This record gives sequence, structure tokens and C-alpha cells, in this order.
Amino acid sequence: MIDLLVAGGGPAGLATAIHGALAGLDVVVAEPRPTPIDKACGEGLMPGAVRALGTLGVRVTGGPFHGIRYVDGVTGESAEARFRSGHGIGVRRTELQPALAARAAELGVRFVPQRLDRVLQDERQVTAGGLTARYLVAADGLHSPIRRALGLCAPPGPRRAARYGLRRHYAVAPWSDLVEVHWSARSEAYVTPLAPGLVGVAVLTAQRAPFDAQLDCFPALRARLTAGDASAVRGAGPLRQGVRSRVAGRVLLVGDAAGYVDALTGEGLTLALTAAGELVRCVRAGRPEAYEHAWRRLSRSYRLLTGSLLRARENPYLAARIVPLASRLPRVFRAGVDLLA
Repeated sequence: MIDLLVAGGGPAGLATAIHGALAGLDVVVAEPRPTPIDKACGEGLMPGAVRALGTLGVRVTGGPFHGIRYVDGVTGESAEARFRSGHGIGVRRTELQPALAARAAELGVRFVPQRLDRVLQDERQVTAGGLTARYLVAADGLHSPIRRALGLCAPPGPRRAARYGLRRHYAVAPWSDLVEVHWSARSEAYVTPLAPGLVGVAVLTAQRAPFDAQLDCFPALRARLTAGDASAVRGAGPLRQGVRSRVAGRVLLVGDAAGYVDALTGEGLTLALTAAGELVRCVRAGRPEAYEHAWRRLSRSYRLLTGSLLRARENPYLAARIVPLASRLPRVFRAGVDLLA
């Protein structure tokens, strides 16, 4: 019998598969889409994610970055903090996902090109899509069909506007070795160095408008991008996804399927990669129910910092002062960046 059946071949699912194979489990990944798999993503791996990839034996190349800079989209005022140790890497999702898939295949993980549906389970096994395993891992994304089918979705919080992410690549040379976060009254634009002649720009916003219209909120940033060819736009959202529990019997949730607050702090991939290891540890110990506590512990700083920034963002008075405060309170800003690293 399969030990671990993973629904989804994105980074979270593949990291889980690699951890499982390294732990001696028989792992199968079910993914209907061909490699490489792309999605709307800021594509910045924080130092913790880089370290997690190294633990998995996965090496990726891209644009290194050494900290975070906040920039007021109108005044140009800025604040920056460099990582105390290590560095991040800006890497295209179409390079990260194949690297993880190759490592999983190298370790003997099997792949089946199908979508898993109709989950049935008892005290000994779980079946989905005609495949039976000891445990099923739902790594099927932000709008996880498995999470929804099991009734694990929690209702959104009151009076909170839905936020969306839009991403585009520009063929221009990176002008900084930091990830820049440009703030406007209603949105943020993240600039990540990806290669010597390429940057990624991700906009997070509650406003429904085309990407070019969103960039009008950041005139200085837009001026830097006009000389470069632009890719097609990819989008995702609503970003906030509440989840009642990460464990339902023999089904466990990981990655975006396990719940999502917002992309504001860029910690999504770090949490996905580290939670994958905890999930496998709990399964291997025969204590899947322990994964819920482990996930909450791992995600505590992400949920606290991201939730605090979102609350500030929703208050017009505070939103206008996020960058000035970061500039005038450098130790506080650095402490926040240290939490991310």
C-alpha cells in the first residue's frame, strides 16, 4: 500500500513527497498538470526557504537578495533592513517546481497524471481517485477542492475586503540587491530580482483593476519598468483562506491548502517547505493529529506579523504611516525582518 498519497505537484506537495521519501515512505504524487507548473507568486525565497531547500537536497539559481526595503510609492521615503545571516533567492516558479520534481523522482517518488476526488477513509486507510494509501496529503492549492469537500473551510473574517495578487515579469536589470515593497494608499508592489536582466513585480490589492492601472499608484516604480518588455499577467485570490483544521482523520493539509492569511510578508513558501517536514514527522510517528499543533507553532510569526500589517493596512491613518514609521524605528523594522529570515 502507498504510505503517502500527495494531491498536488506544486512546491508544498513536492517538498512533502521528498521529506516522505527521505524518511523511507512509499510516496505517490497525483498532479494532472504537466511540468513546469506556473502560478501567480512573488517568487522570492526568504533565507529560511533557501535553508529548507538545502535540507531537501534541492539547489536553485536565481537573483540573490540580502534584505527588504519598504518604499513609499508617492514620496519615495524608504526604510531597509538586511538579513543578519544568509540570503534569499528570487527564482522563477517555473524553475523551482521542476527542481523539486526532479529531486522527488531521484528519490523514487512516483507520479500519476490525475486529479484526486471523492475522498473516502476509515481508521486504516484513505482512498481518492481510485488510489488507496495510509495517508492523503492535500497540497492542492489556495482553493483546495479536498479541503472544501471535507468541510474544513472557515468563513472569512467580518468587514475584511478580499485581496488579490497579480504578477508580471519585466526584462530590466535589477537595481537593488533587496526585495522592494512599494506602498500606496490601497496596495503594495513587490519587486524581486530574478536574474541579471529580469525582475518580478507582484501587486497585492483589494482593488479590481488591470495591472497597468495598478502600477499608476507607484509612479516612480512604473518609470523604472517602462524600458523593459513585460510578460503576461497572472493572478490569484482571494488570498485569505480560513481553515478549521489541518487534519481530518487520515487527510492532512499543507501549503496554501492549509490556510492563508496574505502574501504581505512573503513567508508562504518558507512555511510550506518547513510544514512539509513536520507533516511527515507526525505521520511517520503514527500521530497525524500532532500536525495541527506543529503547523500552528511554525506559522505563529507569519500569522502574527501578517495579521498586524493587514490591520494597519485597513486603517487609512496607519496605512499612510507604515513606511515613515519603519524609517524612524529601524530597530523595530529590523526585528520584523528578522522574523521573516
